Amino acid sequence: MSGTYLRRVVDTELDALLPELPAIALDGPKGVGKTATAEKHAGTMYRLDDPDTIQLVTADTGQITRGRPPILIDEHQRWEPSWDLVRRAVDADPSPGRFLLTGSATPRHPSSHSGAGRIVSLRMRPMTLPERGLVAPTVSLSALLAQTAGRIAGDTEFGLADYAHAIVRGGFPGAQHMSDRAARLALDSYARLIVERDVPEAGLGVRNPTQMRAWLRALAAATATTASWESVRDAATPGQGDKPARSTTRPWADALERTWISDPVEAWQPGFGHLGRLGTGAKHHLADPALACALLGLDEDDLLTGKHTEPAVPRDGVFLGALFESLVALTVRVFAQPEEAAVGHLRRRNGDHEVDFVITGRHRRRIAVEAELSALVEDKDVRHLLWLKGELGDELTDMIVITTGRHAYRRQDGVAVVPLGLLGP
Repeated sequence: MSGTYLRRVVDTELDALLPELPAIALDGPKGVGKTATAEKHAGTMYRLDDPDTIQLVTADTGQITRGRPPILIDEHQRWEPSWDLVRRAVDADPSPGRFLLTGSATPRHPSSHSGAGRIVSLRMRPMTLPERGLVAPTVSLSALLAQTAGRIAGDTEFGLADYAHAIVRGGFPGAQHMSDRAARLALDSYARLIVERDVPEAGLGVRNPTQMRAWLRALAAATATTASWESVRDAATPGQGDKPARSTTRPWADALERTWISDPVEAWQPGFGHLGRLGTGAKHHLADPALACALLGLDEDDLLTGKHTEPAVPRDGVFLGALFESLVALTVRVFAQPEEAAVGHLRRRNGDHEVDFVITGRHRRRIAVEAELSALVEDKDVRHLLWLKGELGDELTDMIVITTGRHAYRRQDGVAVVPLGLLGP
């Protein structure tokens, strides 16, 4: 069931960038709303998942670069020459606002030119809570980065059960106007078709789809952890003596990243050594925590009652905490992108200090963020943030604990406490 278009954060980016750049590619997983968003900005559209359109453009390859701009080329990876045709058209005429491309997978063939300098990529992720229209933010991440946020304040009625419901429902726009049952069926179908359809479309022939599905479920169970390859492999093959080799699983991991299903948060590497030896492993996240729920067969009651997840991956705390952190990861990355800010995580190799997210913006402005599945913030919850502040001093712009609570405020130690429902772009 379709409904009124819900404006996205990336719409504002497109409004600002299209008048200045000749070609922009919106990249992200299937169903994230790339086509609907791009259509709002396009003058002409070519859908390359339509056989009639493919027949038209293959008969006259120049057709795809003709029309009222911006020309939208939807699902560009379905016809490899489209990328190079746009690149050459931009070389011939670099006027701004000429092309929009959308893609659900990176190009299959390494021979395709990267498009560097001609085609700028923007990542599009599932919808945050404000984009879904569920909350009314009072604290701006961009203002925090710019140090212009002022007083931290605001109240929300969005509580723990609401977060659990939002996590299970997910941020794919097509499900926002569905009933809960229809949304569950849509997500279950999406999760099943990742291996059966999306990965083959990315150019990988899956020899053992059953094994790959088990690997994907293990990645879902490893959400918000830095679980090693061995831990994920063992979770995917419990009780099996014959374990898959790295050479077997590497193509699976590559395909899940190429289709934007796997969306890890990389380790933060600040470039100086006084923090001690930092871990280099990424934290595992899927494109939307709802996919993890669908893959593992969990509903909101399971999350709220702490049901044990299978396959088992070592973690601290309940799985709802991991999924809440994953929702925070989605949120801060969507909001950080317009600020040209990178998001990483910090963990010292000896494990004595870790920070869920370090957001690094322009002019070396940095915000350290912890995600806490709690309405109350105690001193123990901020000790890693205060340690990092002690190490970085003024190089750390701000410290935030994102909670499931009702009130936004700043503690006496300088840490801002912000319910996720009150955080905005």
